[in-house]
Amino acid sequence: MRVLLPLVKLFSRQALFMSLGILLSVTTLATGFGLLSLSGWFLSATAVAGLTVATAQAFNFFTPAGGVRFLSITRTASRYGERLVTHEATFRLLTELRVHVWQKIMPLSAANLKGLRQGDMLNRLVADIDTLDHLYLRLLTPVVAALIMMACLYGFLSWFDAGLAKILVAALLLAWCVLPALFYWLGKDHGRALVNTKRQYRIKLVEFIQGQAELTLFGADRRYRAQLDNAEQALLLSQHQMAKVTALSQAALVVASGAVILLMLVLAAKGVGEHVPPGPMFALMVFAAMACLEMLMPLAGAFQHLSSCVLAAQRLDELTSQTSNVSFGASAATISHGKISISQLRFGYRADVPVLNGIDLDVKAGTKVALLGQTGSGKSSLLALLTRDWLPESGDIKIDGTAIADFQELSLRSGMSVMSQRVVLLSASLRDNLKMALLPDQTISDAKLLAVLERVGLRVLTQGDNPLGQWLGDGGRQLSGGERRRIGIARLLLRDAPLLLLDEPTEGLDKRTEREILALLFDFAKDKTVLMISHRLTAMNFMDDIHLLDNGVITASGDHRHLLATNAYYQSLYQRI
Repeated sequence: MRVLLPLVKLFSRQALFMSLGILLSVTTLATGFGLLSLSGWFLSATAVAGLTVATAQAFNFFTPAGGVRFLSITRTASRYGERLVTHEATFRLLTELRVHVWQKIMPLSAANLKGLRQGDMLNRLVADIDTLDHLYLRLLTPVVAALIMMACLYGFLSWFDAGLAKILVAALLLAWCVLPALFYWLGKDHGRALVNTKRQYRIKLVEFIQGQAELTLFGADRRYRAQLDNAEQALLLSQHQMAKVTALSQAALVVASGAVILLMLVLAAKGVGEHVPPGPMFALMVFAAMACLEMLMPLAGAFQHLSSCVLAAQRLDELTSQTSNVSFGASAATISHGKISISQLRFGYRADVPVLNGIDLDVKAGTKVALLGQTGSGKSSLLALLTRDWLPESGDIKIDGTAIADFQELSLRSGMSVMSQRVVLLSASLRDNLKMALLPDQTISDAKLLAVLERVGLRVLTQGDNPLGQWLGDGGRQLSGGERRRIGIARLLLRDAPLLLLDEPTEGLDKRTEREILALLFDFAKDKTVLMISHRLTAMNFMDDIHLLDNGVITASGDHRHLLATNAYYQSLYQRI
């Protein structure tokens, strides 16, 4: 339960909407209670007044009738307002929660998120946050509104009979305490199972969709589809079990409500206050007990969701309670030339499996340097250390003479441009995908964006009435691999940083497109420092220095001609061109 307290504190930012929602909920319950009890009294009093001509003529029909109409109109309006305000408050709370979670996880490093699968991360950021909308809408609001309504109910019925008011409110309080606790206990395991099976199904579904091409190619799609079907059946079973608890809770609530009504029938029949026999007051008390069903109805079902909320909050807390193991300094230094000095750098993703073993590397400002090596030799790991995604176990990294750990994060990020093997495109417009490269205080006109697109050879995307507004879709699937790479280069041009870090920038491209993209890159990087990772030699003629990396150490260095003449491994790579 304690894991929910930070969320309640976070929700206090929307205290106005939350309080207004609870107030309207109480108003709806109060008007419903007043409408039913007044109607019961009015019908009974009218029947009694009609027994004789004298009482019929003396009876005031208009005031109770006006009260019934007023309460019915007020109930309708308050119900509409309650739904409007509580759902608006829920959406605002979910917005606050999403922003809070993103603010907590954005500073986390790759080491913090190591081992977390994409489907699991998606489930936490979407399904778990959505689950927490129950916390206000189905837990806090009905519980608090019911408690306030009981106090109001006691104050109203005490005018007529304090003893009956105490008994009725005591019975309601007993139901208010017992039913939620009982059905929290009954639904606890099923609620957790529902969250877990939904998580497993999402993970399987994301992996099945993302790997569809490979699964089909290797004939494994049926096996993975069977796993997905099993996960779906487990989810349906959890939903079925929770539905049975829901049905049981509703049945128990009807039985409890019937018992309260029967109790009031017996007690009120003996008299209500000074009214003996009770007459129309008997109907008022019985109908008041009947009206309490609406107040209790959400309680039993609400606490079934408590276990789901607790588990979802725990899973989010596992993310948000972390602090990044990568810290940045307070130095005012900036990257102006891109000179890199690496000394005795050691690193491994696991303590017993070293990836880099004492790397020494100097990249002079304005030079073009390539790192070549087989998969797993440590090339991408070195770039990850330069971008501060990971921390080295030992050794020093300096850029322009300043230790990388001393840079402020914004200074470090703004001084380098990174192009990875996979160009990430969001499901947004072309304009938004290009502006991702801009610094926080940087602005740019549409004309300059179009000019950059033409410069990188994407003139086909500049056609039409609103070319920058065209939707790229998730991952830019409507674009070819070469077009996605060119958008990545366009981002490099927009950032215009002095240090370029390129990780297999032409991976998966045909020879012609590869040469075009490399020509664009090196034309742009004439006066910049370039550190490029590759296992292909297409761009090696552009390089000032080439270093061969194997098992975490540099085994050979030199320019293209030198290595071609002296190194057998480099010669074998060259023969594959």
